[in-house]
Order: sequence, then structure tokens, then C-alpha cells
Amino acid sequence: MNSLKELSDLLFSKDEILILTHASPDGDTLGSGCALALALRGKGKKANITNSDDIPEKYLFMTELVPDMDFSPRFIVSVDVADVRLLGRKNEELYGSRVDLSIDHHGTNRLFAKKSFVEAESASCAEIIFLLLREAGCEITGEIADCLFVGVSTDTGCFRFANVTARTHKIAAELIEAGAEAAKINRAMFETKSPGFLKLEQLCLEGLELFFDGKMSLFVITRKMIDETVRGDEDFDSIIALSRAIQGVCLGVTVKEKKEGGFKVSVRTDESIDAASFCAVFGGGGHRRAAGCSFDLSLDEVKRRVLEEAGKLFPPDLKS
Repeated sequence: MNSLKELSDLLFSKDEILILTHASPDGDTLGSGCALALALRGKGKKANITNSDDIPEKYLFMTELVPDMDFSPRFIVSVDVADVRLLGRKNEELYGSRVDLSIDHHGTNRLFAKKSFVEAESASCAEIIFLLLREAGCEITGEIADCLFVGVSTDTGCFRFANVTARTHKIAAELIEAGAEAAKINRAMFETKSPGFLKLEQLCLEGLELFFDGKMSLFVITRKMIDETVRGDEDFDSIIALSRAIQGVCLGVTVKEKKEGGFKVSVRTDESIDAASFCAVFGGGGHRRAAGCSFDLSLDEVKRRVLEEAGKLFPPDLKS
């Protein structure tokens, strides 16, 4: 699928549509999914959104805009999902072989759906959804604008990341003009943390490990740490971002224990390291500066493998 018109013609010709978002949901997958569901409903379609995991509290205002409708899905769409395994165990089992359309901005998308629209140059999936809705002639309501702004803002680190383009800013401006409450959203996404989450950040910092003469940082988030500080799973982006915020670090790694077992590894890099290529070694993927992968191994073995691969990136005198 090569054009927005083809994408629009296909999607808006369907009904009873289920939108899948990725496990460990973030602002982009949920903002994209909720905005798309609202737009489809605005066109008289039946549309629901689903996720394998609990929704972090700060995103609930979006999912509450799209309460479940009663229907059996006849067309299944994924948003911001590069690999069927990223749907999470529940939704992969239910729908993994039935995805009709994937809309995504990851260059590492594995083309698991029957049809795919992938635009790797987009800073967020929400950018693509905005362009799709404009192509389809949908009204960008204040609620839709809020959802899309969450997606754009969170996947660009509040417009600080290298993926930001002039188009990103233009789309953000149009969303604000359409009614997106940018200041309120950015405060909720980037400046507000629960006491429990601050405690979790403290525990991560206390356990921080540095390798290769300070070129690599490593955080570990165990289930015990999560259970003792926050209510269920949260959006851990701020902790993941800390891994690259340390002066001198060019490879930041966060290892988080998953609820169902195993570990998710999130990687953040500077311009000298391709995060997607690093994670691809372990069957993962993502973007050049932000990527991830998963392991069904012990924590010690995960750390050993990650450090072994990282060691290939640094000169011999730094391998200590």
C-alpha cells in the first residue's frame, strides 16, 4: 500500500473494526488508536480499541472516550505495532494471525499484516493517523486532537528527539488549532509523577550500573520494585529516558521484568549507535535512537547477552 488515499479508501470502506495497540502501551499507540476509533465512529462505523495490558493512569482519559461497542470484529487494524509479538500474549493469541492492516512508523516493521502502511520518516504513528484522517475528510474534533497530540508529543519527548521534523511541528500546530490542550497534556505527560513512581525512579538510580568507561548505562526494573512502588504497570518512558541522560553515555539500556515472565529491554542511543540494529540482533527493532527487544531468560543471562553485544561497539580499552 503506497498512498494515503489507498489507505483511506480501504479502511473507511470497512465496518466493525477492532484496533489493536501494542503491549506496555505508550502515548503514541493509545493516542493513535483512540483517535482512529473516534474518527471511525464519527463516520458512522463501529470501532473498538484493545490492549493486552492494563492502561497507565495518565492515558485513561483517552481510552474512556471510546467505551466498548457490542460487535464481533470483521476487520482488524494494528497501530504503532512493528511485530505481531508486540501485541502481547493475549491479543497475539486472539488476533495475531488475523490482522488485516498495519499502520506503523517503524522501519523495522515485519509486515505481519495482510496489508501494511509503514512510513518510517514519521516521528510518530499519530502523524500518520492525522494525515489519514485529513485524507478521509474526517472532522478533527477537540477530543481527536487531544489524542493525536499525546501521540506526537510523547513519541518525540515533547519535541526534543532527533526524529522531530518540520512536519511534526506543523501537525502539532494544526492539532492545537483544532482544540488540543497542549500545555495541559504536556504537563500530565512529562511533569506529573506519583510519589510511588518517584520512589521507583529512586530505586532505579540506586541500582544504576555503568560500563565501558561510562559509555553504557544499565537500569533494571524488577516486578518486586514495581509492586512495592506503583499500582500495576505504568509508562516507564521517563526512566528509560534517564538511561541516556547521563553525561558521557551513548548507549542506555533499561531491563524491565514483564508481568508474564521474561524481560523487556529498551535501548536509547546517541547518533553514534543504531538502536534498531542493536535490538535486531535479539529479534527486536524500532528506530535508530530508540528500540527494544524481549528475552525469556534469567536476568543474569539477559545482562550477559546485552553486555556481550554492547562490547562489540566500543574499543578494547573501554571494555571494562
